[in-house]
Amino acid sequence: MKRSRSLSVAVLASLLPIFFFLGGCNAVRDDCPPSSCGTLKNITDPFRLNTDPQDCGQTQYQLSCENDQTVLNLTSGIYYVEEISYKKQAIRIVDPGLQKGNCSSFPLYSLPIDDSLSYGNPYQFVGTDVWGWPETILFVKCSVPMNSSLYTAAMCFNTYIQDYLYVIMDDAELSELDTSCTVVLSTPVLKMPQGTQKHNYSKIHDLLLMGFELSWKQDESVYSERMSWKKYLKCMNPIVKANDPNCDMDASIYDLILLPWRYLMPCNNSCNTPFQSCKCFVQFIPCVIRVAFVYMLDVIIVHWAARTLIGVFCVAIFLAYKLRIRDIWMDATVEEFLSKHRYQTPTRYSYSDIKKMTQGFKVKLGQGSYGSVYRGKLRSRRLVAVKMLSKSKGKGQDFISEIATIGRIHHVNVVRLIGFCSEGFKRALIYDFMPNGSLEKYIFPQPGSINPFSWEKTYDIALGIARGIEYLHRGCDMRILHFDIKPHNILLDQNYIPKVSDFGLAKFYPTEESIVSLTDARGTIGYMAPELFYKNIGGVSYKSDVYSFGMLLMEMAGRRRNLNEMAENSCQIYFPLWIYDQLSQGNDMGLENATEDEEEIVKKLIIVALWCIQTMPVDRPSMGKVLEMLEGSLELLQIPSKPFLSSPARVIDEDHASKMNFMGSSVTSDDGLVMQSIP
Repeated sequence: MKRSRSLSVAVLASLLPIFFFLGGCNAVRDDCPPSSCGTLKNITDPFRLNTDPQDCGQTQYQLSCENDQTVLNLTSGIYYVEEISYKKQAIRIVDPGLQKGNCSSFPLYSLPIDDSLSYGNPYQFVGTDVWGWPETILFVKCSVPMNSSLYTAAMCFNTYIQDYLYVIMDDAELSELDTSCTVVLSTPVLKMPQGTQKHNYSKIHDLLLMGFELSWKQDESVYSERMSWKKYLKCMNPIVKANDPNCDMDASIYDLILLPWRYLMPCNNSCNTPFQSCKCFVQFIPCVIRVAFVYMLDVIIVHWAARTLIGVFCVAIFLAYKLRIRDIWMDATVEEFLSKHRYQTPTRYSYSDIKKMTQGFKVKLGQGSYGSVYRGKLRSRRLVAVKMLSKSKGKGQDFISEIATIGRIHHVNVVRLIGFCSEGFKRALIYDFMPNGSLEKYIFPQPGSINPFSWEKTYDIALGIARGIEYLHRGCDMRILHFDIKPHNILLDQNYIPKVSDFGLAKFYPTEESIVSLTDARGTIGYMAPELFYKNIGGVSYKSDVYSFGMLLMEMAGRRRNLNEMAENSCQIYFPLWIYDQLSQGNDMGLENATEDEEEIVKKLIIVALWCIQTMPVDRPSMGKVLEMLEGSLELLQIPSKPFLSSPARVIDEDHASKMNFMGSSVTSDDGLVMQSIP
């Protein structure tokens, strides 16, 4: 009974290809002639009108006919379709607000300058410039008249009675836009006006009436498969097959599966005489033999293969569950956050936009455990740094944290997040490009090399970092704790102005609360505050960032790492402890060829750093007080008490440190402390 049931399953499985084929044949339609609407006569696959049969054309390319005008509905609005080029796979559309012969007609819709049509849209802009983007005309509204050649007056437009309306031809010139002007609308065009047309609004309006082009990409695999089935159905007729040289289907997969069944079909129209009818009937006899042989072969193969396929399928499902379920949860968490905060987040780009702006990830700027950073360029010619994330903590919390914190910050000493990409499991963050890299390579020069920064410049950079952190703590409606202040996360722009970056571990909470709740320690070993390990010395608060800044400031003043096993003198292995003893005893700090003013700068940096790295959080100053100390007089500063936990009980060996230096993973040190680190 059990074997009979297995055999029945195998028999049904062997018939599935035939049922699939018959179902597919019924779905294929050859009676879908081109549709027409108004002057557009060639509407055919992949396009369809909303009045066409459901199996004609493709749903995502549906058009409508309204008042003899073909209409395309995009997320930004409806557009009139003027032309469809199947050879170029491009469709030319026009904004419905523009009217021929009416110079004062105005586009209804604005398309973003640095964005694609919409997320998941089947169309793409047809690029006309060297970067693959469409040429864009900008309408700007100014409160005062403009005399620059950059502006072309829209003379026949009179909607803005109290303002002046102008046209700008190149969005790259937005940086020169007068402060009294704002961008009202941007729209792509087929080509830019040339020569005298640039200053003739009537000619510009004529170019707007030509519209712009969108491209589509036919699903070639589906299309070719569909055509193959149609070709097979046509060539099943023996007369067609004999006279059509393109019917070379004998060796195709369709013949191997379905050739026996062809002879069970009714005879064709050529069987008009009794002899021919008999001849057609005779074909049935070898057909039965061939079908029986193929059927039995199918039963044997399918019966054996079914168990193997089921086993492979179960293994594949198990592996997919183990490997992808975390990513699926993470993607759902990220998308839920983005949908709730879409009006507060920066610009969202598609993955194709990312590849275009980085020229296929051509120039790599750096590599880390989070992923890679590439140089990119926006359509406005603005240079950016694109961080492609290969790993993410938890359910994408570091990605969400970066967008939620830095996405709403605008400060001269905090790096600016311009946009992001979250498409499936591909995620990227787009920042302002920092041509001078991180502070790390400047404060830790190679042996024998000269430090490029003077002590005055080092002091200015320290002030900038302090202002950036102080803004995070007090300048926003929510207090933002960075939790990973270190030289690697301080970037320098073209003028060496410092920018606090990398907010993957950041946490924000109301300013009226002083203590923040953490489930685990976070940060980088050597810069992490002791309360992250020793819960009995105080709660975790903004004072943890103060401690990290103090360790950074100490390294800037010493121009060396705080912990250096290779130091010539054993007492100099841990710099904060050694420099404290030097100051308290009034000894020389070891500066060579330094002026009196430079020595004062270094001494001030060290004293402020010592205040910041006090063991008890309550003994550390706030970042506002740190700024006062840095900007005040050295004579007003007192040397603080010695941080009694500043010196490690023993030097952490490199192997142990490397084990603790993984992003998003918690390990236990020999002291029983749970630590978490980011390289």
